[in-house]
Amino acid sequence: MSTETIPVTKHIELRAVEERYTAELHSLVIKNKAWLQSAFDWAQHVGSEEDTRRNVQSNQMLHQRGYAKMFLIFYDDALVGVLSFNAIEPANKTGYIGYWLDEGHQGQGILSRALQAFMRYYVESGIVRRFVIKCRVDNHSSNAVALRNGFVLEGGLREAEYLNGSYDDVNTYARLFPL
Repeated sequence: MSTETIPVTKHIELRAVEERYTAELHSLVIKNKAWLQSAFDWAQHVGSEEDTRRNVQSNQMLHQRGYAKMFLIFYDDALVGVLSFNAIEPANKTGYIGYWLDEGHQGQGILSRALQAFMRYYVESGIVRRFVIKCRVDNHSSNAVALRNGFVLEGGLREAEYLNGSYDDVNTYARLFPL
């Protein structure tokens, strides 16, 4: 069985999560753990490589069943981040996007190019027409990614996300594609 891939550029490729990438993904999370913990609650719970393996297996199953889609971002064949649908609502053709990129690869347009290819792939497949990004108001980089990629701010949710001992306000962005 070959890996589901989404070509982005000659240097960037999205590959569906697979167990064979566990060690590489775990190393990348550990390398970026300090800044990941400033943005995501899940990062503080990453311990052993076995924890990462269980997470990969769970995401692989959700990916195969179409409830969520987790892709790994590769730049020149090196794993540099994750781009996913944390959830998909099939009846509404809505996908909730999550992403993070290795600190050393940020600011180069990798994530924006990957996001554009990701959306194009799912629009062309007819699976998703409404893309949603929810991010903490204080996560300026993530808000900028949404705005740079044609998402519209639809509103805010007060104290909607728990992180590092407090509840933070969240912006909700969406981008629509006609059927």
